[in-house]
Amino acid sequence: MTGTGRLLGSGRSADVYEIDDAWVLRRDRDGWGDAAAEADVMAYVGRHGYPVPRVRPSGSRTDLVLERLSGPTLLGALAAGRTGTAEAGALLARLLRELHAVPGRNAARPEARVLHLDLHRDNVMLTADGPRVIDWSNTEDGHPGLDWGMSAVILAQVAVGGEAFAGPARELLTALLADPSGVTEAGLAEALRRRSANPTMSRREVALLPAAEKLVRGLVFS
Repeated sequence: MTGTGRLLGSGRSADVYEIDDAWVLRRDRDGWGDAAAEADVMAYVGRHGYPVPRVRPSGSRTDLVLERLSGPTLLGALAAGRTGTAEAGALLARLLRELHAVPGRNAARPEARVLHLDLHRDNVMLTADGPRVIDWSNTEDGHPGLDWGMSAVILAQVAVGGEAFAGPARELLTALLADPSGVTEAGLAEALRRRSANPTMSRREVALLPAAEKLVRGLVFS
């Protein structure tokens, strides 16, 4: 197991520790993830030019060693007024389109693409070299409509939640869904199912899903 330095940050299921000036360690607290599989998919999309941190082997299922990035998350940049909601929504849409342009990994499923399945404002870091997409713990191969559906539902839950970021989240969601690549009926239905079954979500977050669905449908299918 890789040694750790000081704690740099914590998420719902993982902590990030300093290794040195070039590398950090993300450690899964609950043992749900597979760091080796996550590193493989990041290396794969990175070889095709997709903007991800570099990775290196850790020898552990729970530990992922990543390039240390400098810069705010897209959420942080929005909160600080360094970027606007229309720009942020367009960036998320571009990152989804570019990811789904990466050739699929399974020749037996030519329609399948690598999906991130958690691409939102806090999983994009704005570095001096451009945006980088982080946290690939949910990744799998599948239809791009599911990826769009997941990003849309995640934003919509914030937009209907009535808290400080609700208004900006709605504007960002509108900009995201203005992209023609877009959400599909099947992708939205599966995204809602997965979000409702997500064990890291609170009861309140789950209760917001019907209103989130209504918002997404109004923006996409009306």
